[in-house]
Amino acid sequence: MRVVIAGAGSVGRSIARELIRNGHQLLLIDREADGERVAKVPDAAWLQADACELSALNEAGVADCDVVVAATGDDKANLVVSLLAKTEFGVPRTVARVNNPKNEWMFDEAWGVDVAVSTPRLMTALVEEAVSVGDLVRIFEFQQGHAAMVEMTLPAGSPYAGTRVGDIAFPPDTVLTGIIRGGHPIAPSRDDALEPLDELLFITTTEGESDLESMLSPGTRQKREIDD
Repeated sequence: MRVVIAGAGSVGRSIARELIRNGHQLLLIDREADGERVAKVPDAAWLQADACELSALNEAGVADCDVVVAATGDDKANLVVSLLAKTEFGVPRTVARVNNPKNEWMFDEAWGVDVAVSTPRLMTALVEEAVSVGDLVRIFEFQQGHAAMVEMTLPAGSPYAGTRVGDIAFPPDTVLTGIIRGGHPIAPSRDDALEPLDELLFITTTEGESDLESMLSPGTRQKREIDD
C-alpha cells in the first residue's frame, strides 16, 4: 500500500515508522523536511513542500496513492489536505488528525475526511474506559458509515449478565465484535454467556448508543477498583 503523510512532526513520523515496519510504501510531505528530520525516518521518501498546495500534492503523486494521512498540527491544514486529496486526486481513503476537539464537527465527508482521529478524544475515552463500569464509552467513530466502536464493562447488576449472546436482541445495527475477559480477548459466539465485568466491544450507530447503554446497564454509574 502506498501512503502519503502530510506533516512530518512527531505524530507524522511515528505513523510513518509503523507503516514502514508493516511493509508499506511511505512519502512524507513537510515544509521543514531538512536533513535532521529526514534522518529520523530514512526509509521513507520525502518532499519538502507545502502539502496544502495542489502542485505539491501532484509532485508527491497523490493520485496514485491508496491513503493520504493529514497529520499536521494545524486543523485548517489537515482539512485542506483532505479535501484536495479527495476532490482533486480521487484518493480512496483519507485520515485526518484533529488537534482541537472543538473543530471535530468539521472533519466529515464535506471536507473529504473519511476517518477523523482526535487524540484528546481518544485519551479521554481510554481514561473513562479504565475507571467506569456500566457506562458506554465511545472509542472510535467511523465518519463515512455514521457508526462508532464503543466499549462497556458489564456491571454485575446487568439484566444480561449470565445470558447467552445468541439470546440477546441487541438494538438495530449493533454488533458485538469482541469480549475481553480476564485480560484475554474472546471472539463471541452465540453460545458464549456474558459475565459481570466483561469488557464488551461493539460496532453500533451513533443513534443506537443510548439504547445499548440503557439496555445493558439500566442502573447508576459504578466505579472500577484500580489496583495500585
